[in-house]
Amino acid sequence: MLTKAVRLYGVNDLRLETFDLGPVGDDDVLCEIVCDSICMSSYKAAAQGPAHKRVPDDVAKNPVIIGHEFCGRIVEVGINWRERYQAGDGFAIQPAHFYKGSLQAPGYSYPLCGGAATYVKIPIEILLTDCLLPYDSETFFYGSLSEPMSCIIGAYHAMYHTKLGAYTHDMGIKQGGNLALLAAAGPMGLGAIDYALHADRKPAMLVVTDIDDARLSRAASIYSPEEAKACGVNLHYVNTAKLDQPVQELLALTGGTGFSDVICFAPVKPVVEQANAILSFDGCLNFFAGPQDHAFTAGVNYYDVHYAGTHIMGTTGGNTDDMRESISLMSEGRINPAAMITHIGGLDSAAETTLNLPKIPGGKKLIYTHINLPLTAIADFEKLGESDELFFELGRIVKENGGLWCPEAEQYLLQNK
Repeated sequence: MLTKAVRLYGVNDLRLETFDLGPVGDDDVLCEIVCDSICMSSYKAAAQGPAHKRVPDDVAKNPVIIGHEFCGRIVEVGINWRERYQAGDGFAIQPAHFYKGSLQAPGYSYPLCGGAATYVKIPIEILLTDCLLPYDSETFFYGSLSEPMSCIIGAYHAMYHTKLGAYTHDMGIKQGGNLALLAAAGPMGLGAIDYALHADRKPAMLVVTDIDDARLSRAASIYSPEEAKACGVNLHYVNTAKLDQPVQELLALTGGTGFSDVICFAPVKPVVEQANAILSFDGCLNFFAGPQDHAFTAGVNYYDVHYAGTHIMGTTGGNTDDMRESISLMSEGRINPAAMITHIGGLDSAAETTLNLPKIPGGKKLIYTHINLPLTAIADFEKLGESDELFFELGRIVKENGGLWCPEAEQYLLQNK
C-alpha cells in the first residue's frame, strides 16, 4: 500500500513524500486517515528534531511521520487482531500509550504511523495498550479533536485538593469552587471553557483571561456568560493587559479568597507567577503549557506552599479513559470542540503550516489528508466565495452554524474537493 505522508528528518526538515508501507503482517492494522488537526507539540517536535524527548535519535536515517490528532477508517487487519478490529470501522487514536514506560508515540516516533498521511500502519504498542479506539461517526474532525480534548480532560482530572490532617487527595477541580483559566482564549483554552461549563463537576465561578480583545470576544461569542449562567457558572472574561494590578483585581472577583483551581495555558514567566499569586488556601495550579526552553523557570511563593497548602503540578496529554470520555461527551452533544478550529487545509499544506504554526493566528489548523488545499481561514470563506464555488458553499454552511466548522461543512468538502 502506497501512502503519502509528511515525514520529519531533522530540525525543521519536513518532507511530503510517497512511499510503500509494505504488506500487512499478522500483527498489523492498516488504516486510512481522513483528517488530522495540527498541534503545537508537532511544531515543537519539528523545531527540536532529535532533541525532542519523543523523536528518535536516528530520525535523519529513519524519518517519522508527524501528526498525532488523527481519525479515520480501518482498511485491513492482520490475522492476530481480527477478533477486535474489523475493516470499515472508524477509529480515533490515543497516541500516548506509555507501553512499558516508553515515551514513543504516533506523530513523533514511528516511520509508518502519524496523522499527516493518507494511510498508516498502527504500531503494535498502540494495539497492546488498547489505544486504537472505536469511533462510530461519519464526522471525522470530532475524532481528531478527541485527542486535544482528552488532554484538557486529563488536566481537570489531575487537579487535586486536600484536607488538614488527612493525607489523601481529592482528585479533580473543586466542585463549586473558583476556577481561573489564564491565557486561555486560544484553541485549548476554548476547549477548557467548554468542559468547565458542561462536565459533571463544575466551578461556581470561571474567570478566563487573555491579552487579546479579539480572542476574548470570540470566546465570549461562543461561550457566553448567559449560557454559563444557565449551566450554573458565573463566567467572566478579563483582558489582564488592561489591568493596572491584575493579581489584585483578579482576586477581587473572588471576594479576596482566591482561586481554588488555576490552569495556565502560556509558558510565560509573568503569567505563571500571576497564576501562583491568585491561588486560594489549598489552591491547585496546573502548568498546562509546555515550554520549549528546557531551563524555563518562574517564581513560586513557598510561604504559601507551606502555610496555605497550595499545590503546583503539570499535565501533558491525557490517558485512554480521558479520550473515551471526550468521545462520549461529543457523541452526547454535551461538548462541541469545533470552536477550536479556525483553518482547514489539505495534506500539501501540512508541512509549511506545522513549521510556521506560532506565526499563524487563530486556533486549530485541520488537515484533510486526501485533498490538496492551501491552508485557509474559515473567516475568509465568504470573501473567497465571491469567485470560488467551493468556498461559497462552505461559507454558507458555516455561517448557518454560527461561523464554526461543522459536520455538514466537512461532508461537503470531502464530496466536492
